[in-house]
Amino acid sequence: MRSTFYAIFAVVLLFHMGCSPKGPNRKDTEMDKPNIIFIYLDDLGYGDLGAYGATGIPTPHMDALSNGGVRFTQGYATSATCTPSRYGLLTGVYPWRNRDAKILPGTAPMLIGTNQMTIPRMLKAEGYHTAVVGKWHLGLGDGKVDWNQHISPNPNDVGFDYSYIMAATQDRVPTVYIKDGKVDKLDPQDPIRVSYEANFPGEPTGLEQPELTTMKWHHGHNNSIVNGVPRIGFMKGGESAKWKDIEMADHFLAEAKAYVRAHQHEPFFLYYAMQQPHVPRIPHPRFIGTTDLGPRGDVIVEADWCVGELVKTLEKEGLLENTLIVFSSDNGPVLNDGYYDEAVERLGDHQPTGGLRGGKYSMFEAGTKVPFITYWKGRIQPKTSDALVCQVDLFASLAKLVGSKSTVQDSQDLLNVFMGKSDQGRNTLVLEANTKTILRKDDWILIPPYQGAAVESKVNIELGNNTNYQLYNIKEDIGQQLNLAVKNPEKLQEMIETFEGIRGKDYQNNVSALELK
Repeated sequence: MRSTFYAIFAVVLLFHMGCSPKGPNRKDTEMDKPNIIFIYLDDLGYGDLGAYGATGIPTPHMDALSNGGVRFTQGYATSATCTPSRYGLLTGVYPWRNRDAKILPGTAPMLIGTNQMTIPRMLKAEGYHTAVVGKWHLGLGDGKVDWNQHISPNPNDVGFDYSYIMAATQDRVPTVYIKDGKVDKLDPQDPIRVSYEANFPGEPTGLEQPELTTMKWHHGHNNSIVNGVPRIGFMKGGESAKWKDIEMADHFLAEAKAYVRAHQHEPFFLYYAMQQPHVPRIPHPRFIGTTDLGPRGDVIVEADWCVGELVKTLEKEGLLENTLIVFSSDNGPVLNDGYYDEAVERLGDHQPTGGLRGGKYSMFEAGTKVPFITYWKGRIQPKTSDALVCQVDLFASLAKLVGSKSTVQDSQDLLNVFMGKSDQGRNTLVLEANTKTILRKDDWILIPPYQGAAVESKVNIELGNNTNYQLYNIKEDIGQQLNLAVKNPEKLQEMIETFEGIRGKDYQNNVSALELK
């Protein structure tokens, strides 16, 4: 009898084991190891979302994240341009500490050191699978890339298990997707050649043959023509690998959704770096005309739809309650950034800056203050927070969340703030625009004297350059119209001392090379 009982017990046990779901059971660890997704837009302004006051662009899915999570009114990127801000986001280090953290050409070498700590590397050490899908723009290779071979280093060498990216931006060559260090769908019989110095013989350009373009360039974007669009830089070959601009949003979304489905049984980190609303703005035809603002408004609607589709995927797979979503933008808005696409002419009453001064490239608020939302269904309670937070703080905060002991130079642990449990954010923050730095301390902003044009005429944006100190109280003067440097010398001196204590007195020349650890 006893032998019969054990035989039956063994059969029942094996049956239950065979019926268990594939992959590891996450129930015991899901609160300690939530999935983490960064949704990172490109050139999205503080005033471009309905949740932040916009009325001309319907953004219901982004607004849903805001309405269900923490909407930060004082959330910042580290920089007013894309490459430095992405560097700060992924490393937790101020980009001004790295001399090379500037807007990079498509052929630039990898900016992040292969032995440098990053968010994906830290999470990977804690059992996460990690991926980047979308825009990269942090350099590839060692500066002498052969696009027809495996490219190294690439995102997989700085902590990502999987990468599906564009090398730089959609207005720069090479106009191809790169999967785990290799150009996707490349025909070896049609090799790619790329140059940012000289065109290849016989290849048309937007400057010399504008009749071949379907989009007119305004400044800078007049080199190789791909899909009727003149780009920055020169490219020859690789026809089978070239992307189709109108399909880019769908293409990256499909990759992001596939990644979520494939790794739903293990903790994962997905950096979903969207390309909208960066130029060239080419929405899929089904989104054309969804706003009265032209292509810029339409691609924001397209991006909003993509966000909604990704959230639906999480919900369908039963992952939404165990996924922390961080939504933000790499820098502030710009209208005419190289092409004529009616962004200026059709702006109407819409204010991409949300009433802030400046924009992309600028030391004024609109350069770095961006939409910033944290969402975790059932774990983060809806609220609006005025806490001062920065993307550079995500490293330390996520390290605290997952139990990592890793630290980096500039990141602060603001986990309770991001979770909506505290409103005690940063006291000080050093922001950057085109290698020039400013100080935010409490409700005050200090812009030191800098040489240079007051306005970048090509994009019609105030840069913040002035030969005198500028001091603003942004609680009372959100538009930064009243310079208090002369009227409040005590506060000015306090701000200067704080700034120099962080940057050093010779702040214009002392950008130090980052010590990799």
